[in-house]
Order: sequence, then C-alpha cells, then structure tokens
Amino acid sequence: MRPQSLFDKIQEAKRFVGGRLSRKPELAVVFGSGLAQAFLKDVKILARWNFGEIPFFQRATVKGHGGFLYEAELKGRSLLISDGRLHYYEGHTMWEVVFPVRLYAALGVSELLLTNAAGALNPRFKVGDLMAVTDHINLTGRNPLRGPNDERLGPRFVDMGEAYDRKILLKLWRASKKLKIRLQRGVYVGILGPSYETPAEIGVYRKLGGDAVGMSTVPEVIAARHLGLKTGAVSCITNILKAGSKQILSHEQVVDQSKKAQEKLARLLKEALCDRS
Repeated sequence: MRPQSLFDKIQEAKRFVGGRLSRKPELAVVFGSGLAQAFLKDVKILARWNFGEIPFFQRATVKGHGGFLYEAELKGRSLLISDGRLHYYEGHTMWEVVFPVRLYAALGVSELLLTNAAGALNPRFKVGDLMAVTDHINLTGRNPLRGPNDERLGPRFVDMGEAYDRKILLKLWRASKKLKIRLQRGVYVGILGPSYETPAEIGVYRKLGGDAVGMSTVPEVIAARHLGLKTGAVSCITNILKAGSKQILSHEQVVDQSKKAQEKLARLLKEALCDRS
C-alpha cells in the first residue's frame, strides 16, 4: 500500500471528526497547562473526543493537559476547544505537534486562539497577569514547515510579519477594558523545554526583547499562518524570571498558578470571542 501523505492523514482525521460535528466550526481555542476548565463549564458542549481516538492525533502526556477535543457553542458561535496540546519535548515530531492545527483548518476553522502558561521576563509583570502576545521569537531551533511542502496546505514560504492578527488583539484589548482585567502585551519567546531556563538564559532572552517565555505556541502559530488562519494568543504568567535568580521552578507550580488565573482568562476569552465587530 502506498504510504499516506500528510494531506491524506489530515483528510482521514477530518472525516472522523467532521462526520460527527453538528455544524462547521468557526474558530478553535487551544488551552495550555491547567487553563481549560473554567472556560468549558460555561459553554454548551456538543461532543467530546479523546485525542487518541482521532486518527494520527497523538495523546497528551503532560499534567494539566486533559487531552480532549470538544465541539461547543458559545452564544451562537460554533467552536472547537482543545483541553491541552502536544509538545515537541514529549517526543512527538513537529508535524504531530501541529497536526491538530491543520485538522482544525481542514474542518473549516478560520480563526485560532491559543493560550499558554509562561514565565515573565518583563519586570513589570506579576504572577497571575494575562499577556496578549504581539509577536514571538522562535528559539526552538525547529520549524514545522521543514521538509517537502504540500501546496494544498499552504505556500512554501510564509510571511510572519503579522503572525498575531491585529483584529484579534484589538478584541482582546476591548474585552480587557470592559471587564477591567489587567492585560499586558508583549513578545513571547518559544523554547523547546522541558528543562526550565538557566539564569544566564533568562538574561539573554530579556535582552533579545522577550517579555515572557514558554515551551509551546510558536510551532502552532507558524503552522496556522501557513494555512492562512487568523491567529491570536494569550499567555498566563505563572512565575517571574530574573537573571541571576536562584529560584526553584516546578511544573506543579505552573499548573497551580494557571488554575488560579483560569476564571479571569475564561471571562476575557468569552468576551473577546463574542465581539463580532
């Protein structure tokens, strides 16, 4: 049998999920470590799949990432909601990490909103702050578009001049003002992980212009732009990073702080997603 191409794998996953959807989804929301539950409790859930049920969709293995894909409805808008994501450091290939994004696009999604837990590089930030990502610096040394390009997915070379859609950023900003939620703005530094940053690395990332750092999001944004999706991202600040600091970091701390901030994040996202202007 002829090996399946990436496009064929996406189509197979599309048939599996698409055949069970009640209608075409408008947008997809991806939640990072410990961030999904507050949002999920206030939307109408129509269907749920374990990541592992979906063809070529890898299972989530990180604590705080539920590993479920939901079809949901929010004030008339049809959504796909991912409780958790896949990371390169789990041992997945880059095409596996961004496979969910490509599936969402194949199902008809035109907008993608990503969330993540991140450490603050900007000294003005506080634990519990939310940050609208305005740009990123890819320090993973990886790109999900490496290899032969399939023009059915997108062009060989992708412009990243506006990786984070201005209209989505504006909607997040309006929502924050209406709800009186403190919303920072800044540049997200993407690294591979799973080890945390050394004190020297923290200093370098800040000098490069980074405001927050994390181990996800960047590959997904690159894949989304390749597909022509309008993309936005919000980071939940779970810890403060200072050059030369001897603080001890743990994933349990990250998940704990994410859970504390998820109600605020849920309110912000729901308000922004219902802004049709």
